[in-house]
Amino acid sequence: MPQPVTALIPRLREICGDDGVVTDPDRRRTYESDGLTYHAGTPGVVVLPTATEQVAAVVRLCAESGVPFVPRGAGTGLSAGALPHSQGVLIVTSRMRRILEIDPAGERAVVQPGVANLDVTRAAAPHGYYYAPDPSSQQVCSVGGNIAENSGGAHCLKYGFTVNHVTGLEIVTPQGEIVRLGGKAADAPGYDLLGAFVGSEGTLGITTEITVRLLPAPQKVRTLLAAFGSMDAGGAAVSAIISAGVLPAAVEMMDALSIEAAEAAVACDYPPGAAAVLIVELDGPASDVDAQFDHATRLCRDAGAFEIRTAADAGERARIWKGRKSAFAAVGRISPAYIVQDGVVPRTALPEVLRRIAELSAESGIRVANVFHAGDGNLHPLVLFDDAARGAADTAADVSGRILDLCIEHGGSITGEHGVGADKACQMPEMFSPADLETMNLFRSAFDPGGIANPDKLLPTPRLCGERPGVRTGVHPLVAEGAAEQF
Repeated sequence: MPQPVTALIPRLREICGDDGVVTDPDRRRTYESDGLTYHAGTPGVVVLPTATEQVAAVVRLCAESGVPFVPRGAGTGLSAGALPHSQGVLIVTSRMRRILEIDPAGERAVVQPGVANLDVTRAAAPHGYYYAPDPSSQQVCSVGGNIAENSGGAHCLKYGFTVNHVTGLEIVTPQGEIVRLGGKAADAPGYDLLGAFVGSEGTLGITTEITVRLLPAPQKVRTLLAAFGSMDAGGAAVSAIISAGVLPAAVEMMDALSIEAAEAAVACDYPPGAAAVLIVELDGPASDVDAQFDHATRLCRDAGAFEIRTAADAGERARIWKGRKSAFAAVGRISPAYIVQDGVVPRTALPEVLRRIAELSAESGIRVANVFHAGDGNLHPLVLFDDAARGAADTAADVSGRILDLCIEHGGSITGEHGVGADKACQMPEMFSPADLETMNLFRSAFDPGGIANPDKLLPTPRLCGERPGVRTGVHPLVAEGAAEQF
């Protein structure tokens, strides 16, 4: 019989110290969701460990008591992967944020899980290196969270996802054991447990130390922004660039509604009247970049771009990226609430899927803004709704789910880089057979026979899918109490 989580608090204080245990109701509510705020719940208790040994001791206590635990990094995830358990311990790694080693000779960095993604590149830059995975939230998202969700970013098209850049992990298993997977070497004999752990969404344990691959900083980077009169014209430019054998570091697209949001938030000054903007970035040896950049520019013009801007220096490149990098948060300027969805389709299916999304939007009356990694077909529809309007949240959730259905129908997946979490666990049976899911569950159980590591995430359960995770509507409890403001 599991113990009540409150029974663990004295021992948790011994392990993490008084300032490392959060029991105050209002402070616990600050951890009620990740970046997908429409799934929310108050954690039973929050702990803030500073060392691997503390994480291991907390997890061992949970295992002995039968109490579930949920790992959390910076809380920027977008699939409710860090949604707390009301009777569980939320283990937050934000205080484990030391860069332990930069090894330029070996092209590796060793960091704690709470280190912000961009800080790895900042530490490696003086040595002429950088860390390639770059989620849009890279200034604040943590490397540990990136490991859990196998995060991507704009440069995945050329450089791949987090899993392609991790060579070693120290983890705490759901029994509280400290285990090392891989190391600084490029490969290790035996089963690829490292590959299985990356993207396991906290269901196999908690990362406490990470060894990542560093890449030499490119000799040259060039960026262009092309404006089109239609999404189809922008899509045609993407196909032409890839078909021509040009491999950009990034190909990003935004539609008119997402441009409107970005302008309202950060005044990015994208070309007026654009129905779509395309950001194309190339990097590598200077001679190759210059030749391919000119080719990509011609292809954009041939596809109907009515304005093309090229960045002359790093400052202008940052201004081009400013609108794209802020797009998710910017939508809050034009809608009281929204769902950030994440699906992927074959790149050739993008025009058809985008047209179907527009039809869904028109039929439902729910606005959908599109921001996506066009080069690899990774869609991020932003489903906008008014959470104060009766039934609007349910309609938005339905539109969001039907967009994922479209992705599956066209040979894609329900997630490109944000993970499954609690948000999409009930849609896993749409992609996998009962035998597939049972095989995954057997693998998960080999790590976590007690089922205490981030329960109700990634894989569907009868309880979870019979009682869909709640969509919070109306005034937030902290706002109602006057303890917070909502904009």
